[in-house]
Formats: sequence, C-alpha cells, structure tokens
Amino acid sequence: MSQEENLNKTRAIINLSACRHNLSIAQQAAPDSKCIAIIKANAYGHGMIEIAKALQNTDAFGVARIQEAIALRDAGIKQPILLLEGFTSEKELKFVQQYNIKSVIHNDYQIQLLEQLQGDNVSIVIKVDSGMHRLGFNPNEVIGVIEKVKQCKVVQSPIKLMTHFANADDKQDNKTLDQIDVFYKSAEAYLEKNITTEISIANSAGILGWPQSHATWNRPGIMLYGVSPFLQSTALDHNLKPVMTLESQLISIKQVPKGDSIGYGSTYICDKEMTVGIVAIGYGDGYPRHAKTGTPVLVNGQRCALLGRVSMDMICIDLTGIKNVDVCDVVTLWGDGLPIEEVAESAETIAYELLCGVTQRVEIKYLDE
Repeated sequence: MSQEENLNKTRAIINLSACRHNLSIAQQAAPDSKCIAIIKANAYGHGMIEIAKALQNTDAFGVARIQEAIALRDAGIKQPILLLEGFTSEKELKFVQQYNIKSVIHNDYQIQLLEQLQGDNVSIVIKVDSGMHRLGFNPNEVIGVIEKVKQCKVVQSPIKLMTHFANADDKQDNKTLDQIDVFYKSAEAYLEKNITTEISIANSAGILGWPQSHATWNRPGIMLYGVSPFLQSTALDHNLKPVMTLESQLISIKQVPKGDSIGYGSTYICDKEMTVGIVAIGYGDGYPRHAKTGTPVLVNGQRCALLGRVSMDMICIDLTGIKNVDVCDVVTLWGDGLPIEEVAESAETIAYELLCGVTQRVEIKYLDE
C-alpha cells in the first residue's frame, strides 16, 4: 500500500463476496434463465474489471459502450459481452467484429452498416421499443427488421430479440405487463417459426418482481451491487447484500452554542447547545450536495444526522448524546449497516447516481472473503 493510500481518509470498500451473493440471488430467482451481468459505467462505480473478474459464474456481461467492451477483452475476460447501446459507426462495428462482441441494434442506420460489412460473422440482438420510447424498433416494424437483418451475410442466425422496461420498479404499475405483451406480439410470427430464438426482457426488477419477464437471458444490474430495484424498499427486503460501503473519518469535534448556525448559508440553526462532528467527505468525493439535514450517517455503528449544507470536502453531523466518539473515528455514509436507498431518498436522487458519482479522490479497497 502506498503512502498516499495510508493517508486517505475517505474510501469505498467493495465487497466482492457480496456481489457474488447478489448474482446468486438473481440466478435462484430465475433458474431457467441465463444471466447477463450488467457492469456498464465502471460497474456502477464499483470497478468494472474487478467486478468482472469476481463474477466468473455469470454467463455474459453487458456494457453500454464499445470502450468498455474492449477494456474487458484486454483484461482477459472471455465471457460473451453484449454492447447495450450498439455500434454507431463503421469503426465501432469493426471493433465489435474484431473483439467478438455481441451488439444490440435499434435503428436502420445500424442495419445499413451491417449490410456493408465483410469478414467474420457478428452476433446481434434486435431491440424492440415496447413502450419506453428510448431505443428500439417500433413493434409494427419488427418482422420487417428481422427479414432485413437476415439478408446481411455477416449476421449470425438465429436472430435474437430484447426489450427494456420503463416502470418495472413500481410493482403497482401495469405498464410492465403491457410491455411484455407488446414485445411478444411484435415478433409473434417469427417466434412461432423459430422457437429456439434467444430472448432478453428482465432487468433486476423484472427478475425479482415480474416472473412473466423471465426469458432465455436476464440482465441483472443494480441488484448485483446490493440495491433494491423497487420503489420504497431496500436491499435487505430482497436478501441482497450491499457491495459498496463508503467511509470517512471524523476530523474535528466541537461544541456549538444554541442559536448559532452551521455551514454555508447558515441553513441550520442550533436549537440547543450541540456537539458537532466534522467529517472529511463532501461533494468533491461524490457525497450528494443536496442531502438534507437529517440524512443518516453512522459513527462507530451509531446513527447520527447530517447538519446543514454539504461542502466540497466536509460535512457536519450531530454528535449530541453520542457516546464514545473521538476524532479519527470511522463514519459510514452508506453501505454496511446503512442502506444507500435511505441516503438517496434524503438527497432526492436514486442509489444509481450515488454509486456512479463516487469520484477519483476516493480510495477504492476490495475485500473478498
């Protein structure tokens, strides 16, 4: 360990064993499906290469962009890799071919590039826009798209299909069932003739909450990192274990008189004499600036509350009445013992953003039991 790492007060501890446990939950929930572990955006901030090496029991990996796929291949990852955004140029398509990457296609321009391609075959997955209206072909175009793609000499057969949910995080929203219905109806004629066609529908929420969406391939993402994919629930509700624990240290403890204010903008006024702790973390590390007063933190396992505005390098917390606390004690911002979903709600954001937002200033430490 370098001297710089020894001096780092703020760190994200990544539990690789917990990540494998979460993958096993996805596999147990849909035992007849294969898993594409989604590790885009640097594995949601956890370290793409390290997570990929830890998840050797997955059937494939999913990434958003070609640079991510190439990095995995260069790191020695052998499993199939699915490029979720697909290729956007002839150059990218050549890399898809060179590195043996499976690619989603979702527009006519990509088909034109495939028609011009020569050389080794390419495995593609046609994305159907079943109702999210982001990427994908219109449902009434799907059969025609399939026929057009089948004419491309370099495309492997049979053609694979997928879609993506818009509202699966809400179990009360029937749009998910509607999307499943739209998806199957869009390709009904093709599927009847090609019953072995590989299909991918379910994301994390689909895996855990919508068994109707389980198909050949499922795509666990946020659940792999120990976060609930549903509204108003936490990882513990689904036997998931947090993978990232964000920690820092108390660097000062002081008494603040009643009536005095704390932090920028004087947004918090003490209603009594208070013991206030200063923690070496802020939005420069990825802690959310819009976290509200009252957002929970843990000090030596004891719950405390954020006070006032988050600064670039520091936050203030209420230590009034907290026992056996001293400078240099560990403060947990989320993770083991403190659900990230609670912190995200208080900051009016989602856990995805918090995980992806941890900055390069934070030391990453990997644990593997």
